[in-house]
Amino acid sequence: MACARDPNSYSEFDKCIVTFLDWNVRINFDDHTIGGFAHLTVEKKVENPDNLVLDIRDITIEQVTLKETAASLEFEVTNPSNFSFGSKLSIKLGSIPGKSFTVSIKYVTSTEASALQWMTKEKTKGKRQPYLYSQCQAIHARSLLPCQDTPSVKFPYSAKVQAVKEITVLMSAERLGTEPAADSPNEVVTKFSQKVPIPSYLIAIVAGDIESRQIGPRTRVWSEKEMVDEAAYEFAETETMLKTAEGIAGPYLWGIYDLLVLPPTFPFGGMENPCLTFVTPTVLAGDRSLADVIAHEISHSWTGNLVTNRTFEDFWLNEGHTMFLERKILGRMHGESLSQLHAHEGWNNLKDTVTDLTRRGHAPFTRLVPDLRGIDPDDAFSLVPYEKGFSLLYHLETLLGGPKVFETFLRAYIEKFKYQSIGTQDWKDFLYQYFASEVKYQKKLNSVDWDAWLNGQGLPPYNPKYDTSLADPVKALSQRWIEASDEQLDAFSPEDINNISSELIKEFISLLFLANPPISLAKVQHLEKVYNLNQIRNSEIRFKWQRLCIKVRWEESIPLVIQFLNEQGRMKFVRPLYRDLGEWDVARPKAIANFMAHRQEMHNTTEQLVAKDLNLE
Repeated sequence: MACARDPNSYSEFDKCIVTFLDWNVRINFDDHTIGGFAHLTVEKKVENPDNLVLDIRDITIEQVTLKETAASLEFEVTNPSNFSFGSKLSIKLGSIPGKSFTVSIKYVTSTEASALQWMTKEKTKGKRQPYLYSQCQAIHARSLLPCQDTPSVKFPYSAKVQAVKEITVLMSAERLGTEPAADSPNEVVTKFSQKVPIPSYLIAIVAGDIESRQIGPRTRVWSEKEMVDEAAYEFAETETMLKTAEGIAGPYLWGIYDLLVLPPTFPFGGMENPCLTFVTPTVLAGDRSLADVIAHEISHSWTGNLVTNRTFEDFWLNEGHTMFLERKILGRMHGESLSQLHAHEGWNNLKDTVTDLTRRGHAPFTRLVPDLRGIDPDDAFSLVPYEKGFSLLYHLETLLGGPKVFETFLRAYIEKFKYQSIGTQDWKDFLYQYFASEVKYQKKLNSVDWDAWLNGQGLPPYNPKYDTSLADPVKALSQRWIEASDEQLDAFSPEDINNISSELIKEFISLLFLANPPISLAKVQHLEKVYNLNQIRNSEIRFKWQRLCIKVRWEESIPLVIQFLNEQGRMKFVRPLYRDLGEWDVARPKAIANFMAHRQEMHNTTEQLVAKDLNLE
């Protein structure tokens, strides 16, 4: 059975806890493995622990030694559960003196390590060198190295990574430079240091033919050279976002804030790896209209990376607070009306997500604090912790007196729990403690239906009234389309959307998607004729538009949807589109055929979840 303190980890961190990682490995592009040593410094939490218990998945353990004496330690690998949590590595400790010790684990990863995505050079933009990147969230770090793979445990780390000299290696840490490899004239060793304690899921590595551009005093943007200048333009506002976030949440404590634009198979919009945010190329819209992804990942520097959810059952502490801080940044930079519209869109997306999860038999995953015993967190992943979490915080802000009051609490919360991993009860206890000085605050907090918010399925007991006046022009335009007869369609022209931002075009299509009764196929076809929507580059608009085309069963749209699916692997887009196609009898065979033809090119996590979405596994 998994450790009772984290249902998704075997590690018994109440007995022994990892306090430092020194990682010394070599990347082998020939056989798609990483091998070497994980030196784990461990602190005893009880007097004489029998074992150090770690998580592994598909890792071959070759030897374990006690670093202080070089003595070999016995170990055992078992698989005590039927779930996809990998294996339990138990290292027998015997009578090791002292409060702390270091174990050196010699190991090699599997070619199928779920944390690693290997690409041949032919699959890259430049086609010059192979490429490797990692994605350890939620519980994939255990396939990269033996570790206590739980967000309950945080530790600093150092690393030495050996690879061929034509390859640039980056990690979620400060890069200290390179030196020649002692055993190979064609390879170099890159050194790294991460001094701030982090959970295992924030260990990240990338290796490829990449280069960088300086875009701010603390920031470089990295990618293959074919995209680097485009990315530098797109993310030019990064330093402004950082400063804005600091004004709300406190000093940025990570030193550098670099960005890496990954290949299209990357499954997320961004990943908040410390010092090196990973970003999907689908945000390269050419007009900075999708750069709010960076505001989200920057926010994680405080909410998630500095203050971390103790388990993935408390994931909303990371993502709800991050959505809240992201929208604060957007409001400061671009006006509160944009932040309000952003929140309104999020609420509509939450309603759609709750409906979809419930329809597919996953209503328990609509809880803000779900029960993940025996469940892979990837299977429970959705917008719920993001938007339901945001809604709770926004509700509390409104209830307690507005931004001036609640932003002060937010900063105090971060200061109180920085460098720690906490649970929902810790957050709630501090909320009550912080507002304990005045009876009026206590009464307001006691008026909240906490059980419904935290444990209830479906939408929360809440009906937000966001200011959507910014969207008034597209609300009027969408209503014209909804009410127009077939004879009135010629009254629309391209000028209708000429001076409308990408954000509002997305909102326009969302309104048409949500129309009840649904708009007709003929109207959707005429939308394309008038506005040429199939040619829009913005990935968020493409996604909304293609879902609308599928909803009205426009068969000519199927090849365009499949083309979009094959151009990128962002799960936010790929999974709903595959599900939509899979529920349409005409499109389902084509969707399955396309998935089967391209599944080996997809990221491991994306491939597994889409297979489930299509009911193939």
